[in-house]
Amino acid sequence: MPADEPAALPAAPIPALAIPALSLAAFGSAISLRVTDPLLPRLALEFGISLGSVSYVITAFSIAYGLSQLFFGPVGDRFGKYVVIAWACMACALTALLCALAPSYPLLIVARLMAGATAAAIIPLSMAWIGDVVPYSERQPVLAQFLIGQIVGISAGVLLGGLAADYFSWRVPFFGISCCFVVISLTLLSFNRRLPAHALVTRKAEGSALRRMIHEFSQVLSKPWARVVLITVFLEGAFLYGAFAFIATHLHQVHHLSLTKAAALVMLYSLGGLLYASTSRRLVRELGEKGLTRWGGIIVAASLLAIGLAPSWWWAIPGCFAAGLGFYMLHNTLQMNATQMAPERRGAAVSTFAACFFLGQSAGVGAAGLAVGYFGTGFIMSIGAIGVLLTALRFSHLKAEA
Repeated sequence: MPADEPAALPAAPIPALAIPALSLAAFGSAISLRVTDPLLPRLALEFGISLGSVSYVITAFSIAYGLSQLFFGPVGDRFGKYVVIAWACMACALTALLCALAPSYPLLIVARLMAGATAAAIIPLSMAWIGDVVPYSERQPVLAQFLIGQIVGISAGVLLGGLAADYFSWRVPFFGISCCFVVISLTLLSFNRRLPAHALVTRKAEGSALRRMIHEFSQVLSKPWARVVLITVFLEGAFLYGAFAFIATHLHQVHHLSLTKAAALVMLYSLGGLLYASTSRRLVRELGEKGLTRWGGIIVAASLLAIGLAPSWWWAIPGCFAAGLGFYMLHNTLQMNATQMAPERRGAAVSTFAACFFLGQSAGVGAAGLAVGYFGTGFIMSIGAIGVLLTALRFSHLKAEA
């Protein structure tokens, strides 16, 4: 029996709502990440700093999120992924509250660092847990359904930030996020008590924690295909989210839309993601992994170019929608590969994948923040489009040769 098919072992069934509960946690994580995107102009005005400098509220979250994966992967394998996710959500409630109460910009950055670190456990460990309990042949559609929470969370976070920027204090969304995470944590803890034994798998710790951690990740990185996947997702995160973080700002500054209206257009990104989630079985069957990555990259590139270079704001309507569809075609395929990079160390493997993705985001947003003041948001969109396209085509080619 292959090591990556734990669901085939004789065991009680997983509670029907256990995976939707994880999707709810992903919803909270995505809101926390993307809520600051439309708040950038408001925060720049509030604290009297440049748009490039204020983008560090996004970069700080992404850096902490990425680096913390190196901690949570082995912790989830050791103590149980589901319960670690539950307690991480409770920690997210506290860090979101700290963001809401931050009295100055430097302390807001510190709070966002802490928020990124606590949110780091949620999506990667959820994916790893799904990999533990769902057979490979059924896994990609289940992962796509799980990602509905993240998809809707991105949309809700952008809209919440836009509404707060135009009508309320920038602090309001963080109070709401804190309350949301309390409810999510209690829900997950309730389900954790009802999980069957095979869904609570832990591994006995041997040796020092640091030595175990180094061993875990060295085993993942020793696999050539794992290195390909990790480099690809780093570049995807850098090019895509370096552009994505400035879409609302682009629409506000170039086309003079209110931040609420700009955020509403960015929400269409999530509708494209939902279209992918609802058609994933058919797309996987007809296009395969090579086709999904290739066409996903082409669609994302065309969408970003339409948003960044079009003379009218209405091009953002199909652009944002198609960008969401293309991104999830590409990214869900990479996630699928991440769950199989090292099945015997799935927690560490998926956490490394997420670390690379969010470190890529932090690098991309940081570079875009430095460049936007000199070249403008349209240039940022164009570079993101070209980068995503080349990254996707290269991975599709390597997948064909694998």
